[in-house]
Amino acid sequence: MSNASTNVNTSHATAEKPRLELSQIFLMSFGFLGIQFGFALQNGNTSRILRSFGADVEQLPMFWIVAPLVGMIVQPIIGHYSDRTWNRLGRRKPYFLTGAILSSLALMILPNSGNFASILPALWIGAGMVMVMDASFNVAMEPFRALVADNLPNKQSATGFSIQTFLIGLGAVAGSALPEFLANNGISMEAGADGVADNIKYSFYIGALVFMVSILITIFFTKEYAPEDYEKYHGKAEEKGSGLSSIFTDFRNMPRTMKQLGLVQFFSWFALFSMWVFTTDAVATHVYKLTGDYSKSIAYNEAGNKVSSAFGVYNLVAMFYALLLPFIAKKMNRRLTHAFSLFAGGVGLISIYFIEDASMLKYSMVGVGLAWASILAMPYVILSSSIPAGKLGIYMGIFNFFITLPQIINGFIGGWIVKHLYNGQSIYAIVLAGIFMICAAISVVYVYDPGEKK
Repeated sequence: MSNASTNVNTSHATAEKPRLELSQIFLMSFGFLGIQFGFALQNGNTSRILRSFGADVEQLPMFWIVAPLVGMIVQPIIGHYSDRTWNRLGRRKPYFLTGAILSSLALMILPNSGNFASILPALWIGAGMVMVMDASFNVAMEPFRALVADNLPNKQSATGFSIQTFLIGLGAVAGSALPEFLANNGISMEAGADGVADNIKYSFYIGALVFMVSILITIFFTKEYAPEDYEKYHGKAEEKGSGLSSIFTDFRNMPRTMKQLGLVQFFSWFALFSMWVFTTDAVATHVYKLTGDYSKSIAYNEAGNKVSSAFGVYNLVAMFYALLLPFIAKKMNRRLTHAFSLFAGGVGLISIYFIEDASMLKYSMVGVGLAWASILAMPYVILSSSIPAGKLGIYMGIFNFFITLPQIINGFIGGWIVKHLYNGQSIYAIVLAGIFMICAAISVVYVYDPGEKK
């Protein structure tokens, strides 16, 4: 990769970026389908894979914590250099291609970690692959968000992020439903000798293939602005400062809107982390009434399949709700739209406590779907109005701090809380997640949105 070693400040852009056709926005964002296909498999199945390798339920957050910790370090660096890269592939493409290759490898290795037990315990191999997978997902994902901001005029930003979210939902629905679909079509869901059922393994293999193909579609069918055109639309770049030290300067100078959104993101992502880590065990113990060492039982795998499919429901809802977000935001405003969506997610999570039949879980996920669609789109729409164009990559990377930090904090304290305060009952972690989602809804009302029409 070719990287300049300059910090970038931009003057005012001299020309309005041309509007893109919906087909162009669709192909530009298509890689998100594969990224979220992989994310869905990770979010819906990682806990049960690690449990099958011997992890206790209160240990799960600690195994998940490495991934956001790596993301916190990696994202600003990727953003910094993607702002300064240009080669035959383009500015952002080299990064999400690299992320796709690494992610696909991790997807194939994770469910086979038991085969490496002669080298290291399967649990540690699995935890390492979760770390590689999540870091690689983020290497691929954040430059995608910057690509949309690079190419779209401000008037199309809500449309662009909504189409992204639609494709995210489409990929996540397919990825979430795949393990149960394979199980219903003859692929065994009984744990093998290495602890992982075949329906999970084959799902991850398919996920690796979908990830690579979708990324390649974006690479082949999307153009990035050459440096001279980028300068025409974003303003002339001035050299000032150098190297990675400029990341700390940018961090200190982050826009007011980003700081305020940080609190919203903290509550939102603390809640999401709890949902992804604890829902399978919450359903297994609270709905299926499983006790003792149940992690390798058929009933536990059935609970896991129900949760994975329910996660598909929230992604399905998010897929279509994302298309409505620009229209709702016009009628209300961007902050209130996000607040409403987050509140619905909080109610959905809390309602899981009252479920007695696992088939009802999908109704709780409707509210979560509204929140998920908005979390993936509205903060970035609000943020894009406050970021200098020449800083899109670095500030998108820094904004990732507010995604990873709450997950890291949850990782350190979530398991202890479940073990010592909730007496091992994971369902209360889900209730707390719902309360935090409602706190996020309240917080976003007070965010300053410079792009909001008065």
